[in-house]
Amino acid sequence: MNINAIKESINNGKLDDIFRKLTATDQPSAARKRWHLLIEEFGRNFSEVDIFGFSAPGRSEIGGNHTDHQWGRVLAAAINLDTIAVVAKNDSSMINIRSKGYDIKAVDINQLFVHDDEKHTSEALIRGVCAGFAQKGHTIGGFNAVIDSQVLPGSGISSSAAFEVLLGQILSDLYNDSKVDHKSIALIGQYAENEYFKKPCGLMDQMASAMGGVVFIDFENPNHPMVEQVDFDLNEAGYALCLVNTGGSHENLSDAYAKMPLEMKEVAKYFDQPVLSKITMRQFLEHLPKIREKCSDRACLRAFHFLKETDRVIEQRNALINNDISAFLKLIIESGQSSYMYLQNVFLPDVMDYQPIAIALALSQHILIDGAYRVHGGGLAGTIQAFVKLEQVFEFTTAMEHVFGVGCTYDLAIRSIGSVQVF
Repeated sequence: MNINAIKESINNGKLDDIFRKLTATDQPSAARKRWHLLIEEFGRNFSEVDIFGFSAPGRSEIGGNHTDHQWGRVLAAAINLDTIAVVAKNDSSMINIRSKGYDIKAVDINQLFVHDDEKHTSEALIRGVCAGFAQKGHTIGGFNAVIDSQVLPGSGISSSAAFEVLLGQILSDLYNDSKVDHKSIALIGQYAENEYFKKPCGLMDQMASAMGGVVFIDFENPNHPMVEQVDFDLNEAGYALCLVNTGGSHENLSDAYAKMPLEMKEVAKYFDQPVLSKITMRQFLEHLPKIREKCSDRACLRAFHFLKETDRVIEQRNALINNDISAFLKLIIESGQSSYMYLQNVFLPDVMDYQPIAIALALSQHILIDGAYRVHGGGLAGTIQAFVKLEQVFEFTTAMEHVFGVGCTYDLAIRSIGSVQVF
């Protein structure tokens, strides 16, 4: 459909049902305005042709902090903050993307080799996703797009994964008759981030964004992960999912993040295994004296975290299935303590005068009654996650804004659908 026809559909409320699903609210008015503005932006940048709309959500990690890259287990949820795109095919080999605040250069899909100078750039992700599609025998083609994202870089809700999944959904729907499934899109996104963006990462972020809802994922077979939807209504249980942006950013921390999987793999290597999911806690403890001779103590602590955390995810899933919110919250706190003490991803070891995540966790412990709190996502900077009683949300938000500024706290909803073509 052309621009005017899509605008008319939005104004007439014909897209309200999908907008409600995207935002996980009953009020589509904000989504109407947002999409209307993005369509107008497309018209200012590109010629008026048939256009398509796409959305990919951010994610909140619920359980399994830094377990996915060791082929462990995770519990994650798609959230109602997303990255959206208005897109049109073009008759060239170029992908042209405009995004507010970013100068994204055009990418030629005839040149899919790794460009070393694109490390940690959007161009690397575009090229990597296209390369992943091509390697799997899927069709790729040029397109023009304008993008708007609520999934801010460094926020801990996975902006890069949402972008990768969005690109995959676009290529699937525009050039492959929507036949590339969500699991495949997630795997290609991970490939792009690892091989082109040059950031070692697991698959949780991409899988949660692509699939939608609450998902339990077991990565024992990383090429064919087991994915299970978990039916749970947090609001009905009397709690809100809050994220607090502490002001730090995940940007420029790629090297520090890379050390977490690398150090875990050092311990796995002692057992001649590629990842820690291939060993047991009993084996680890039995060999710990000799492991310490080969690996750093931090590597040992990070391995200990993984072995406990990946089993804890099963307990979290079971608690949600059984609607046992008390057990679930207890496990969330245990997970947070493990990340703090053993994984050591709450602050950088050489930065003593700036530890905002630790401050936010201390405040959460002081404020919350029958709640839970933990570092969120990659850690080291960015956000914490808190499960807050509905009657305490205002108090919690006020306290956090007093320290970290107005607008730092997000009261989120879980989005039931993953990446999708909107129109």
